[in-house]
Amino acid sequence: MLEINNWRRARGAAPLAGYQELCRELTRAGSGTFADLDTTGARSVLRRFSDAWFAAAKRRAEGDTSARFPRRRRLLVPLRRYHGTFTLHGRRARIPTAKDAPPLWLRLARDLPYAAEQIRSVTLLYDAGRIFLDVTAEVPVTSYEPGTGPEPDRVAGVDLGVIHPYAVSGPHGQALLVSGRALRAEHRQHLTDTKHRRRAVARRAPGRGEQGSRRWRHYRRRARPVEGRHRRRIRQAQHEAAKTGRLGGRAADRDSEGR
Repeated sequence: MLEINNWRRARGAAPLAGYQELCRELTRAGSGTFADLDTTGARSVLRRFSDAWFAAAKRRAEGDTSARFPRRRRLLVPLRRYHGTFTLHGRRARIPTAKDAPPLWLRLARDLPYAAEQIRSVTLLYDAGRIFLDVTAEVPVTSYEPGTGPEPDRVAGVDLGVIHPYAVSGPHGQALLVSGRALRAEHRQHLTDTKHRRRAVARRAPGRGEQGSRRWRHYRRRARPVEGRHRRRIRQAQHEAAKTGRLGGRAADRDSEGR
């Protein structure tokens, strides 16, 4: 997709960004364009590419010059499969592949919390060296007999986010907002420091299969306490976020809108 858009840009033509346009290009390209992916898996990649493209275009139209179009090559992209395009057998999931390619079987680490007929889609993800299967299920709305339902004064809504891990809204205007900015800042600072340290000792780094020198072992010995301090600061930031996140009513609303 990136190569086709580069060729079109060189000829002065508009890039292919619409999902239908990309699907037509996939049909013209034929099988084997996405290696072992079948048509359904390839269309999942095209859908994510199109959504990312138009999301960046919308942000740039609103004046956000930092928004970038998807032009970086990615080896692993999340793949979504809808009901009828995958098979579940207990702790095993079968993902179809292209013709003449062996099927992909996944062994799950635990049983699914939903019945097989409730599962509507699965998404194959790769993060931190591990493969995950994100499951979306249709769960019926819980009904209660008269007088057996939950107490309205003890019901709260929870919103899980990225910047703010938890935002809880309760009755009578009560709210709880746990900010994650301190955690993100600590991770970013630690990552920057780690890059600087590795760049400084890159010449002393041992090659594959080589035993590190004495200076390299001394560096690794000094780096371990730094990693420990980083983990302790993360725990402290989580504790402080939980303490300072207990806000009430309109104050929580103003804080969430301002951030």
